[in-house]
Order: sequence, then C-alpha cells, then structure tokens
Amino acid sequence: MRSSVLLSAASGLALAAAQAPQVAVDGKLGPAAVISDNPTGVTYVATLPDSRTSGIRGTVSATAGENGLGVQFTINVSGFPDSALGPFMYHLHDQPVPANGNCTATKAHLDPYERGEVPLCAPGSPQTCQVGDLSGKHGNITGGSYASTYLDLYASVKPGIGAFFGNRSIVFHTSNATRLTCANFVLSNATSNTTTPSTGTNGSSTTSPPITSYTGAASATVASLSVVVLGVAASLFL
Repeated sequence: MRSSVLLSAASGLALAAAQAPQVAVDGKLGPAAVISDNPTGVTYVATLPDSRTSGIRGTVSATAGENGLGVQFTINVSGFPDSALGPFMYHLHDQPVPANGNCTATKAHLDPYERGEVPLCAPGSPQTCQVGDLSGKHGNITGGSYASTYLDLYASVKPGIGAFFGNRSIVFHTSNATRLTCANFVLSNATSNTTTPSTGTNGSSTTSPPITSYTGAASATVASLSVVVLGVAASLFL
C-alpha cells in the first residue's frame, strides 16, 4: 500500500512537470537570432555510445539548412527506459563530453542569450527558448524510440558564434532531469546538402557565456517538490 501511494505521488509530480506553464520569455540578451549564413553542406553527427548504464542507442545528425538557413536535425534513437520516467528531453549542451563519458561535465544547455530554463520553453515562440533546448522547441520523446527530422532556425554549424554547437554535445534526460546518455558532435562532411525538412514522428568562435549552473533547473525544481511530497506520504504510514 505504502509503495503504491509513493509511486502515485511521484507519477503525479512528473505529470505536473510535463504540464507546467510554458511562457515566452526572452533571454537577457534578447530573443535568439535566426541563423541565415550557415555554411551549406556542413554536417555534424553525434553517435550515442555503447554503455553499461543506458540502453539508448542512435544518432543525431545536423546539417546546414537550404541556402544556409538554420540547421536540419535528424534524430533517430531507441532503447528508452520505462515511459513512466518520461517524457524524455534532449538538449544541446554547453560543453563536450569528456573522455570518461561523464554527462554531468557537459554542464548546462547551450544558452548564448542567457534565457535560463525557467519558465519552460514556449514552443510557439521558439526564438524565446534556449538555443539548445531542442525538445522544448520541437517536442519531447514519449515512447521507447523516436525518429524526427526538423529545421531549427536558431542553431548554427558556423564556428565563431554562440549558437555554434559543433564542438559541444547532446544530452538525453528523464523528466526529472536525470542524464541518461550523451555524445559529442563530430564533423561528418562538407558536401552540398539541401534536403527539405520533413515532419517528425514520436515513438513510432565565441562561445556562449560561461556556464556554472546545473542544467535541468525547471525539472529539478519539480523533482525537489517530489522529494517533499514523497516524504509526507511516507510519514503517513509510519
């Protein structure tokens, strides 16, 4: 009985996190700029590692958009854990994954406009979201696998600007911001590619300012509330 109550409380808080208000808020340095001068034909690929701690596998490919407008992302990943831990989020992070594979070392989301993670990204106004908040702008992962192709107007494969992510990483999280797996982007090719983005499916240089805070602030706040509620629930049965 006790375990079922605790599980119910945790599930309810995870749902609350997913349904938290999404408010359009510019960064301290203004809204994100549309990148229209990406070098055409440039592609970066992040390949998720074989890991004993995560069964998630797949790739994230990023190619300069047609005529240099934005970046076309192609996500193809599978092996996500129980859906109760979702929806799963993924973001471009400010720092690369070190040789030891520690995802925490990637620090916070790529956020050159200093927008922060709270309030949550409003996907209807993507220019107000963090540049690196891909799932916030384009949708979370709700199933065991995910395949999607979309155009992001605010990321860049052009070295020398804050929105450039070619020397950075991508990280996948649970709904409470726990980091599941991560990988660095690697330059794949520089041949012309002007593929038109398609609709995705779910389940079927200057650098940015120095980052010292832990990513997942919005979800971490809900996670902290979860600890309090679980403690209260547990005390009822003592």
